[in-house]
Amino acid sequence: MIDAHHHFWELGRFDYGWLEVPENGPIRRNYLPEDLLPHLTRTEITQTVFVQTQHNLEEAIWVLTLAQEHPFISGVVGWVDLASPECEAQIERLQEHPKFVGIRHVVQDELDDDFIVQPAILRGLKVLEKHQVPYDLLFYVKHIHHAPTVARACPNLPLVIDHLAKPEIKSGRIEYWAEHLRRAAAYPNVYCKLSGMVTEADWTHWKPNDLKPYIETALDAFGAERCMYGSDWPVCELAANYEEVYGALKSAVGTLSATEQDWIFDKTASSFYGLVKPT
Repeated sequence: MIDAHHHFWELGRFDYGWLEVPENGPIRRNYLPEDLLPHLTRTEITQTVFVQTQHNLEEAIWVLTLAQEHPFISGVVGWVDLASPECEAQIERLQEHPKFVGIRHVVQDELDDDFIVQPAILRGLKVLEKHQVPYDLLFYVKHIHHAPTVARACPNLPLVIDHLAKPEIKSGRIEYWAEHLRRAAAYPNVYCKLSGMVTEADWTHWKPNDLKPYIETALDAFGAERCMYGSDWPVCELAANYEEVYGALKSAVGTLSATEQDWIFDKTASSFYGLVKPT
């Protein structure tokens, strides 16, 4: 059982400016491996993948050190400067660590909505493709139309859309998002994380059924073999605890076959990131 998307942070270690926003006050504290472990025990999750929050190579180095101390951390998705001539050297530095499994950039915060398809960024993504380092696409709905462009430019680069590209669950909008999610799914190198949904719903009044249409759309587009579970802990705590997030997805996919559920909660993430089972 794998959680393919969570974070750690330690206030004062890096710049966590987003935690200063008043609405994020409830999660403005340290979240470290010892805080996550009880949730994993209660949900039978045995492996996890940390995903970056910083545009800073040193964050990945820090968490790779934590992963040496905590066997349940099976993968670390870090950051490199995709537009820099140092991109390849940065990747090679991270590849010295066996639990380094991917790269992400916080595209959703870029002022330029076309950031991901800039020539310099595509060149960096081609370096990832050369080294077979998977890439997490952190998009809002307004960015999702770029996924096919990236998939065509780097057809051998494993890509995963984080948080289903943050559909507008609270307002119930689905048509535009669903159309473009299906277009992305037409490319076999594109995958989808069933994660981050509760914070796109009504934080105080969401119900598991609010998420179900979006989960079903993603599964219909990608199939279970290209979908993976992620908690988005501790961000999820703004709207739900870890167990509630896990339970909502388990309920939504409960009618699927055992084989399909095995893909969602284990095999897709294991294959995509090349995870090694803990010993």
